[in-house]
Amino acid sequence: MSFPTPDPTTTTTNCSSLRGSTKLFARELLLGIGLLLASAMEVRGQNPPGPPKKYQATAAKTQPFGAAAFKSSNKTTLRWLGMGGFFINSRGTNLMIDPVLEGFDMPLLISYPIQSKEVPHLAAVLLTHADNDHYSVPTTAGLAPVTKVFHSTVYVDSLLQNRRLPAEGHDIGDTFSVGRVQVRLTPADHAYQNAYPGMSKRRFKNEDACGFLLSTPDGTVWAPGDSRLLAEHLSMPAPDAILFDFSDSEWHFTLAGAVKIANAYPNTPLLLNHWGSVDAPDFAPFNADPAVLAKLVVNPGRIKVLAPGEAYVLKRVKR
Repeated sequence: MSFPTPDPTTTTTNCSSLRGSTKLFARELLLGIGLLLASAMEVRGQNPPGPPKKYQATAAKTQPFGAAAFKSSNKTTLRWLGMGGFFINSRGTNLMIDPVLEGFDMPLLISYPIQSKEVPHLAAVLLTHADNDHYSVPTTAGLAPVTKVFHSTVYVDSLLQNRRLPAEGHDIGDTFSVGRVQVRLTPADHAYQNAYPGMSKRRFKNEDACGFLLSTPDGTVWAPGDSRLLAEHLSMPAPDAILFDFSDSEWHFTLAGAVKIANAYPNTPLLLNHWGSVDAPDFAPFNADPAVLAKLVVNPGRIKVLAPGEAYVLKRVKR
C-alpha cells in the first residue's frame, strides 16, 4: 500500500508518502523545534538529546550471494531478497518475485543481498502489483537485459509495456510456465487507492494485484502478495512453503488474518517477508515482528526467519 506519484511512463505507487500527508506538517513543525533546541544546546556546548527510537524488529545481517546461486542443481532453493522479494532457483530455472535491488525511496535497515547488475540471467520476474516496494522501476530496468520475460496482472503488464519491457499480463486464475515451474495467479484484494479520494485518477480493481502459486519439481510455493484476507486464501491445497506477509496493516492480511492463514496450513513452512527491512518504525506494513507471530501460530517451529540472501531448500510437507 502506498500513495501514487505520477510519472510519464508508469503509475507505480511510492511508499515514502504512505504514512500520510496529515503527519507531514507535524513532523516539519517538530523538526523545526528540534533544530532550534539543538542549536541552542550546541551554543551551550551540550549534546542535543534525541528521542528514543521506537522498537522495530530487524532482519539478521545480509548474506550476499552471486552467480553460483544461479547454477543448475537437483533441488529448489529460495532466498529472501528483503522486503517482499524472493529469488528462486528450481533446478536451474531462475526467477525472482517482487525484487527490489536498488533505488528504493525510503531508508533501509538491510543491505541488498545482490544488486541488479550482478544478476547473470533470469527466466522470469514475477510482479504481484504496482507498489514500488514490489514493482521497482529501477530494479526492473536493471534486470531487463538479463530477464527473458516479466509476468504480472494485466494492469502491471501495461506499465511494463509502456516501458517497452518484455512482459505478459494475466487474469486471476490463469496459468503459465517458466521452465519446469508452473505458475497460477491467485486472488488479492489490495485496491486501497479507491478508499482515499484524490489519491489516483484511476479506479483500481482487485485483479490489478495478485499472488502466485508456483509448482516446482520439489514442491509448491505460494507468494500471496499484498492483500486483505480472502476466503480463497484459507481453502487452497496446502503449499510446501508460503512467502509469508504477517504485517498488521488493514490493507494486508492484518496480524490476525495472517495467523488464520498460518493455522489453515499448520504444517507449511512460513518464510517471513515484508518485515525488518525498511527503517519506518511508525509504519505498520513494514513492522511485523517474528517474536509476536511465534506466540500465535500452530507449530511455531516452522517459522523461517531468514536473513536476506540466506538459502532455504524447499521440501515437500508431510500431509
